[in-house]
Order: sequence, then structure tokens, then C-alpha cells
Amino acid sequence: MDATTLLDRLTIRQLVEDWAVLRDARLWDRFREVWHDDGRMMATWFQGTRDEFIKVSEEGYQKGVRILHFLGGTTVDLLGIRAIAQTKMTISQRARVDGVLCDVVCTGRFYDFFEKRGRWGLVLRQPIYEKDRLDPLDPAAKLALDADLLARFPEGYRHLAYLQTRIGYTVKPDMPGLDGPEVEKLYERGTKWLEGGKL
Repeated sequence: MDATTLLDRLTIRQLVEDWAVLRDARLWDRFREVWHDDGRMMATWFQGTRDEFIKVSEEGYQKGVRILHFLGGTTVDLLGIRAIAQTKMTISQRARVDGVLCDVVCTGRFYDFFEKRGRWGLVLRQPIYEKDRLDPLDPAAKLALDADLLARFPEGYRHLAYLQTRIGYTVKPDMPGLDGPEVEKLYERGTKWLEGGKL
């Protein structure tokens, strides 16, 4: 691996790490620098532009929404001025579900479309949701989940979606998971992106 390629990979990994730290710390001016101006964010509860994501994230925080991110390993596919980065991650959120304070933890990957336009920046973030769980903070608490509502969402994020629906968000029901057509389509988009295609 030559020095330029190594520097590109390190820069992309740094941007992935900056995203998680700066977003959770609500350091929005620095968070903007992770993205290109036309960057888009996909999440269970939101799909839109970088600036819209910042706005709704801050509004949610002021209303008591608490979502945190933790990162694991990263792999980067690099081709010229484009890259796809996949990073193991967990999303954790705390909220009251039917009156019971709960934590939900979802494990998956960030699947990120990067481009170098003078500098590397994030163009699209599409999380892949692989598995999740929901736990009352008080192990003695009684919580009976609505089975019909739970079944509306894919296995990879159904508890996260349940909690987010219960606190008032509209959750996208067809996000990519560990396997299935949604994640296969995402991989195809990633391949086309690396080859110079449009999103």
C-alpha cells in the first residue's frame, strides 16, 4: 500500500470516528465538516440532508431524546476519488416505553459513501441494522410489548423501531439488515458508486 492510499484510508477512518463523537457531543459546526454540502443521512427515524439531520437531532435532544453511537472496526474499499467504508457500530437509545424506562441497543454497520472533492467528505450514510434488543432499566419492571407493532419492523431493528414509534417518530420499515434484498441492493449501489455511478 503506497503512502497516498494509506493517508486516504486513515482520513476516511478519522471522518467515521469524527461523525460519532461530534454528533453525540452535539458539536454541530465541526460535525458539518465530516460531510460534503450535499450529504444525506439515512436512519430509521429520519432520511434527509446533513443540515436537516443536524436540525432534527438538536430538536430531539432538547425534547429529551438520547441516542448514542459506538464504533468498532472499519474496512474501506477505495477506487480513485471514491470510497465505501463499512464500520461496525452500535446505536443505543434510552426512553420510556409504555411508562417503563428502557434501553435499546442495535448492532450493525455504517455503510458510507465517500468522495474526494479537494478533500474527503461523506456523501451518504446508510446504516445496516443487524440485531437489537430492548431491556428495562429496572429488571423487575413489567413490560408487555405490542406483538403486532413489533412485527411491523424487520428483525434487525424491530425493538429500536418499537421504542422510536412509541415516542412519536415515524420509522422507515425497509432498512437494510444482515441479509435480504435491501442489503443486496445497497451493495450494488456501493459497487456502482466506486465505478463512478450516480447515487
